[in-house]
Amino acid sequence: MTIAPFPRHRRRVVAICAATVVLHFVAINWVSGSIGAAERARDVEKDIIKAELRLAPGLAAAEAKPAEPAPPKPRPKPRKAPKPAAPRAEAVLAVAEPAPEAPVAPAPVASAEPPPAAAAAASQQDAAPAPTAVESAQPEAPARWKVALPPSATFELDVKRKDANGTNWSGAGSIGWQVQGASYKVTQEVDLSLLIARINVMQVSSEGTIDEFGIAPATFNQKLKSRSATATHFNQQEQMITFSASTRTVPLMAGAQDRASVLFQLAGIGRADVNQYGKDIDILVGEDRDAQVYRFQLVGEEDLETKMGKLVTWHLVRPPKPGSYSAQLDIWLAPSLDWYPVQMRNTERNGAVTTQTVTRITK
Repeated sequence: MTIAPFPRHRRRVVAICAATVVLHFVAINWVSGSIGAAERARDVEKDIIKAELRLAPGLAAAEAKPAEPAPPKPRPKPRKAPKPAAPRAEAVLAVAEPAPEAPVAPAPVASAEPPPAAAAAASQQDAAPAPTAVESAQPEAPARWKVALPPSATFELDVKRKDANGTNWSGAGSIGWQVQGASYKVTQEVDLSLLIARINVMQVSSEGTIDEFGIAPATFNQKLKSRSATATHFNQQEQMITFSASTRTVPLMAGAQDRASVLFQLAGIGRADVNQYGKDIDILVGEDRDAQVYRFQLVGEEDLETKMGKLVTWHLVRPPKPGSYSAQLDIWLAPSLDWYPVQMRNTERNGAVTTQTVTRITK
């Protein structure tokens, strides 16, 4: 059987239809590929994890604000010295208490390594010779005063003491002031009454000469009950003060006094020119173991009740001086009685008070 061929116009129609189908198939595949590519691109973007490096809040603040230097370590405070036991009565009736031992300086705190310039300066300081203990403790020379010493006299005193614990004591004292030509002598004694007995608790004496600066002590002797006697020497030739109770030496300055003579040196300053009390009175005073500059200040004019009646006095005070002496010394001078000392009061650091008031003066 023979199949008759398609007519030419049918073959054209079939070819056109086939071409159309192929073109549609190609177009559909191209569009589908484009859409799939776009969707895959979006999926890829969704799968991408975006990451940023950010500083933690604390680090960010530290980056924005420069770190402050660590505060320096505080220096350790020196340990407080233990409070001394209540002093015995005989040890506190002197005109002023002995100077305390020099406090020990606290150890330096270790610090970071200094910069080169500071290290060089420190090395230069280390290379410099350190001053000796005697040199570092030398007081400055006090001012010189006009002095007109009062005439010789003897004084009888009433002694009252109140201990820090409230215990009251009473007794009597005496002072002898003798001037003969260019020499002088001061003696002082204090007794305390104990039931029906009287106990001598202090004896001091001062001897020397009188020069253009007033009293010039040569020797100061002190004897307290239950203690060995001590002597302080004012060597005018070597210009040094030495002590039997210690190995210290202090340069002897013009106008230097001891604890007995200083009362009458102050009287002579007021007697020569009362206006000198308008400023601080600095006097180097030799004690039993050392010498200290006493600074007296004028408190003012005061009326003082005594067994001799009411006396108009000038009140001087030596306040406590940290590092030198802790007691306060008050002195009342009577202008109408040649500026004699008519009352002395010693107030100790622990609150104990000893007062000596004149009851009689004999010229």
